[in-house]
Amino acid sequence: MTQGRSIRLFLVDGTPNGLLTAEIMNWTGHVLTGPRTKLTELVQRPECGRTGIYFLVGPDLEGSPRPQVYIGESDDVGTRLKQHNRPEDKGGKDFWEKVCLVTSKDQNLTKAHVKYLESLLIQSAGELGRCKLANGTAHEYINLPESDRADMAFFMEQIRTVLPVLGLDFLRQRQHPLTQIRVEPVQSVPLTTFELKIPKYKITAWAQEIDGEFIVLSGSKARERWASNTDYASYRPLYEQLTEEGVLACDEQGIVSFSRDHAFSSPSAAAAVVSGRPANGRTVWVERHSRKTYGEWQDQQVNAALS
Repeated sequence: MTQGRSIRLFLVDGTPNGLLTAEIMNWTGHVLTGPRTKLTELVQRPECGRTGIYFLVGPDLEGSPRPQVYIGESDDVGTRLKQHNRPEDKGGKDFWEKVCLVTSKDQNLTKAHVKYLESLLIQSAGELGRCKLANGTAHEYINLPESDRADMAFFMEQIRTVLPVLGLDFLRQRQHPLTQIRVEPVQSVPLTTFELKIPKYKITAWAQEIDGEFIVLSGSKARERWASNTDYASYRPLYEQLTEEGVLACDEQGIVSFSRDHAFSSPSAAAAVVSGRPANGRTVWVERHSRKTYGEWQDQQVNAALS
C-alpha cells in the first residue's frame, strides 16, 4: 500500500493566484512558483539568488492542447529569469505565463547537481510527452559521482511528487494498465476495462481508468481521420498531435491503431480521438462485463461507497 505524504503549502501574499511555496517533510528541497505577472516580487525572494532548477510554463502558441515548457538551471535563478523576461528579439522567451523554481533549503545544491538534474528532467519530460519542450534535445550530463547521482535521483522523485500538486502535470509518471487487452475470452478481462465500438468503421477500443487518468490501450483502433466539421468542444488538435507523434499509427491497409498506451484527461477526450469527432465518453464507453455505460458504472461505484 502506498504511503501518504505531507506537503506544506504557503500562500506568500495570501492569495491563491500569487506566489506559493511548497515543501515536503524530510526533503531539503524548496519550491517557489507564481505567475509571470508576479515576477517583480518573485525575483526579490532569497530563493532566487540560489542555485536551482526552474520551469517556464505557458500555452503552446501553435495551438497544441499540451503546455509548452522550458527547463533550465542556474546558480543565480533570479538573474536568469530576468533574461528570459526580455522581449524575444532580445534573447527572452514570450510563451511563458508561469514560473516554478526548485532550490535547496540547506543550499547544498551545486552547479554540477543542477546540470545533472536539468539533463534528467528534460529527458523525462520528453519521454512522457505531457508537454511541448522548448529546450530541444537534452544534453546528457554524467560528470557526477555515483553517490551524488543517487541523491539527485531522490531529489527528482520529490519534484515529480510536488509539481502536480501545484498544477504542473508534465513530469507526472504514467501508471501502466494492469492488463493489456488481447484477443482473449471475456473471462480474463478485469471489470475495470471499458470498450468502445463503432461497427460502421470496424473500430474497437479498450481503456482502463488508473490513477485518475483514462488510458486507451495499445492496439485499440481509431478513426482514420478527424471527421467532424464542428469546432465546439473539438479535440481535433489532440487527434492531430497524437497522429504526428505516432501514437495513432496507420498501417498499409489504412487502419489506424494506438501504437502504445495513451492517457487522456477524461473519457470524452479518449472517445473523441477514437471516434474522430466530439463524443460523450460517459455514454459511449461501456464496461465489458456488465455492459453498463461509464456513467452508469461510475454512479454504481459512488453509491456503493456511500452505502
